[in-house]
Amino acid sequence: MNAGTGFLCAAAGLLVASAIKFWALRKNPRDPLLRAVTATLFVAALLFVTAAPPNLVAINKLFGIPNIAAPIVYSILTAFDGVSIMLLIHWRGNDDPRVTRRQTRLCLATYATVAVAIYVLFALGDAPVERIRDLDTYYAGTPWIREMILLYLAAHTVAAVTMLVLSRRWSRQVPGTLKVGLLLIAAGSAGTFSYDLLKYTAIVARWLGHDWDWLSTNVAFTLAGCSAFLVSAGFLLPPIGQGIGSRWRASRRFRRLQPLWLEIRPEIPHTSPPPMPWWQPVEHRLMQRERDIFDAVLRLTPWFDRSTGAKVYALALAEHSDSRRARGEADACVIAHAVVLKSRAAPAVPPGDRWTLSSTEDSDDLVTMSTAMLRSPRVEVTRQSTALVEHSA
Repeated sequence: MNAGTGFLCAAAGLLVASAIKFWALRKNPRDPLLRAVTATLFVAALLFVTAAPPNLVAINKLFGIPNIAAPIVYSILTAFDGVSIMLLIHWRGNDDPRVTRRQTRLCLATYATVAVAIYVLFALGDAPVERIRDLDTYYAGTPWIREMILLYLAAHTVAAVTMLVLSRRWSRQVPGTLKVGLLLIAAGSAGTFSYDLLKYTAIVARWLGHDWDWLSTNVAFTLAGCSAFLVSAGFLLPPIGQGIGSRWRASRRFRRLQPLWLEIRPEIPHTSPPPMPWWQPVEHRLMQRERDIFDAVLRLTPWFDRSTGAKVYALALAEHSDSRRARGEADACVIAHAVVLKSRAAPAVPPGDRWTLSSTEDSDDLVTMSTAMLRSPRVEVTRQSTALVEHSA
């Protein structure tokens, strides 16, 4: 794969990601963090599009000015540096929103000034010979063009060091995908700093009469694409990882609640909506399942027998000494007992003799109860003995 194809593939992926974030931004336009993420992804995609070597030639032809692509790419790179730091500021957060806004404005104003200065310096200079890969070294001694090159590199270096320090420092304080994302940003920033050092070295070598252009045109060029990709991936990973993690936890909870839901399904009110199809978001299906369980439990409450719960709880606690698990088994047995009683139209248990379940609004308690419904042999024994007694009666 050549450099142009690689750059355009990276740009396509980032454009898709930015389009997804832009769609989310339409629903929540006032979210500053979401705005920062969307801007970062879009500018990164734009940078990959414009920096692809075939597009550099096309931009020069489009404007009819030799090397006009250089300040355009440099200014977009400067914008990427600015929005990346801005995203880190919003990501890190601050107890005082005014501090965050002030830091954001200062960052954007600084990098916007650098971007404007890049165009001014290019206009003041003279770069008549088109150079696609080695402009930095070819014009390293040209007045004004030299200053333009050094200005964009200086802004790039400041951004790289800032992001490296902030992301490394913050990664020590957070776990999970956020930590991995920050480490990716740190790695990309280290690569960016190395890119700048290679550029500086090649430029200084030109000033001293040496030809080390390969450091800039080959090594630094390759490093730039890898670094930008790592930084973009680092910003993109935490929201994606958190979304996947949230869906996985919801899906797992949804599956683990199935035994309890199947047990009390006959008691779900007929006025309740039917179960959502599988293609609906699992978070919505989980909410519906938990609501159905809660409604059915309310309908079964008059048949919750205290003696059944107390007996199972004592046996389970004596067996494995885990009070929460024992309580879950007792609750499951009480529900199984109540389902049979109600289905046989048995009289309700007097209020003073009723068993009180663990909180049905706690997902962990519901899961413990559902697990016991599936695995505890005492539930089946309770179900069969209750059915036998009611049949005999």
